[in-house]
Amino acid sequence: MGKKKKNQSSSSSSATDLLQTLGDFTSKENWDKFFTIRGIGDSFEWYAEWPQLRDPLISLIGAPTSSPPPQILVPGCGNSRLSEHLYDAGFHGITNVDFSKVVISDMLRRNVRDRSDMRWRVMDMTSMQVFMDETFDVILDKGGLDALMEPELGHKLGNQYLSEVKRLLKSGGKFVCLTLAESHVLGLLFPKFRFGWKMSVHAIPQKSSSEPSLQTFMVVADKENSSVVLQVTSSFDHSSLDCNKNQAFGIHEALESENQTRREYSHGSDILYSLEDLQLGAKGDMKNLSPGCRFELILGGEGDFCFSYRAVLLDARENSGPFMYNCGVFIVPKTRAHEWLFSSEEGQWLVVESSKAARLIMVLLDTSHASASMDEIQKDLSPLVKQLAPGKDDQGAQIPFMMAGDGIKHRNVVHQATSSLTGPIIVEDLVYENVDPEFSRIWPSEDLKFRRLVFQRTQGLVQSEALLMRDGSSHRTDVETERKKASSSSKSKRKGTQRRSDDSGNQLKVYHGYLASSYHMGIISGFTLISSYLESVASVGKSVKAVVIGLGAGLLPMFLHECMPFVGIEAVELDLTMLNLAEDYFGFTQDKSLKVHITDGIKFVREMKSSSATDEMSVVHGNEITSNNTRSCNGNCTASNARVDILIIDVDSPDSSSGMTCPAADFVEGSFLLTVKDALSEQGLFIVNLVSRSQATKDMVISRMKMVFNHLFCLQLEEDVNLVLFGLSSESCIKDNSFPEAAVQLGKLVKFQHLEISQSIMDAAKKIRCLK
Repeated sequence: MGKKKKNQSSSSSSATDLLQTLGDFTSKENWDKFFTIRGIGDSFEWYAEWPQLRDPLISLIGAPTSSPPPQILVPGCGNSRLSEHLYDAGFHGITNVDFSKVVISDMLRRNVRDRSDMRWRVMDMTSMQVFMDETFDVILDKGGLDALMEPELGHKLGNQYLSEVKRLLKSGGKFVCLTLAESHVLGLLFPKFRFGWKMSVHAIPQKSSSEPSLQTFMVVADKENSSVVLQVTSSFDHSSLDCNKNQAFGIHEALESENQTRREYSHGSDILYSLEDLQLGAKGDMKNLSPGCRFELILGGEGDFCFSYRAVLLDARENSGPFMYNCGVFIVPKTRAHEWLFSSEEGQWLVVESSKAARLIMVLLDTSHASASMDEIQKDLSPLVKQLAPGKDDQGAQIPFMMAGDGIKHRNVVHQATSSLTGPIIVEDLVYENVDPEFSRIWPSEDLKFRRLVFQRTQGLVQSEALLMRDGSSHRTDVETERKKASSSSKSKRKGTQRRSDDSGNQLKVYHGYLASSYHMGIISGFTLISSYLESVASVGKSVKAVVIGLGAGLLPMFLHECMPFVGIEAVELDLTMLNLAEDYFGFTQDKSLKVHITDGIKFVREMKSSSATDEMSVVHGNEITSNNTRSCNGNCTASNARVDILIIDVDSPDSSSGMTCPAADFVEGSFLLTVKDALSEQGLFIVNLVSRSQATKDMVISRMKMVFNHLFCLQLEEDVNLVLFGLSSESCIKDNSFPEAAVQLGKLVKFQHLEISQSIMDAAKKIRCLK
């Protein structure tokens, strides 16, 4: 006997050793060994025993004599006597499953005579495909989920198991989970039964003990097939729990957190749904289109999927058709995910309209996808998005994948810099996959290359873009060849710093006779509004004063300087780094007709207004001005006291959260607009480059400008988000039928090297429309 007891003790010790890690709990071989050691007569009870469980379980399951009798599934049954007690209480429709052939054989032998109606199956509880959907009225888990949920192993097995539970339960059925309610278990259990289920938590009474121990809880999920999100209820007072303090605190925190999340769902907060939430009806029947519906979700991240994806699902608004696609996917790369077009709701609806898809799933990539190719991402996403496609499963229509691309064939980073004001800045040379037909007409044999200036904070927006040409290749018209060579040789150069843009010989250099940015061309086309005034000034050899707030790469001032020599230009730039980049990489130069002031643009305009007011008081005889018009170009420079004829605002905004990328909000405040009006000459023209995809923002700016200026015009560039606004303070204004004549007049004033460029500006001028 003594030896036998020693062997039993040794066996018990070995069994305990097997239960030290949950890695062992998920091993079929270890469980077979465990049950072999314990033997047929030595049952192993997880957590509470029958005397504590009898009353709460029977009250939940209902009367055993009901017709038809309830069908009960006990997954991971082991050799617990729980099923036997239930059978003896009158519940005969019990099916027990366990993946250990050893324990199922033992339990079958133990019960085959006395409990002949009870069924036993060797089966993995995470994959019970032998059972049809909605087979059981009750699924009773006693520690099974806990055994699958070792924190180091993650949620994979637990997820698979609970998905099976939800599949197998009938409508109105109950999942009864006996658990220690650890936070990582509840962190999976609560969300899994968030939609279409009513959940409650109960504390199972403990045996009398001198010290608090871990308490067993009973989590009950009732299958209601409703999209209403209900609070998780509890039948106990947290302060009265007779258990370990950490356990009591943990379940209290889990319940509070889950119920807070459920309140947010109920109140319509902007939260992330899972694919399973949607399949459960969180947003209704996903097979049906719901015009105007928009919500965010998480795709993948578990099972066979390589990545997790943040996405937005949008069903096109009413009267948005016709559609080319029933469902489409639009992938936004990480570098563009922050842009207003893809990060704001209003912008996303614009993408839906352009996609021609009745349902669009916009997928926003992040750093976790950096190592994956687009083919890998598309392959990973395909089975996920198919589950979100509207219509019947048998339609078989292919779901197109679209992407926010930039159409660039080749890119070479020329220079990178960092400014304390602007942040990281990139100068890059590139070749486009497709070139505008206009370029092909002007330079039919050229392999065209462009140079761009890009701020990292707004990578989707090109700050400046210039055409690069080999020295001399831009001067191909026979009539003006000699004049252009002379003009080219007379350009002043910044000694020792002209690195990329002004190399000698046959190297590429920035061509200032053409504005590659269409909005720059749009700005020039607005000069049509005052072309008569410009001609009257130029014809008598006088100078038109222009101020450009926002230097960028200096391309607009340089174009004005070269093509409109009667214009004196003052550019204002807050960031000295920008001036250095313009000079070093974009061929920008200063002279007596083109000066740069490193100062705040708003301050500059206000001082310009004050100076012009002082100037008016300084008139002594006729139009003679006694004040000094000279200007200093250091950081403390101030505006000269002559009124300005053309004032252009082309300033990047460091904060685009309002939906306005350009200009900074202060430049369209009412007080500043009034300052501008006072600083303009009688025939003065105020131009704002407005970059916004928000119609509400555009309307706000237009409304403010209408209040200040006597006349307001706009030019919407079809291919861009830029809206160029033109304000005039003069009483008289150009008539609509005079635009063609005025455009021709402007074309004669601008010294174009190619007539095609002149035509593009005149074509843009025809699109200018009057707002006031």
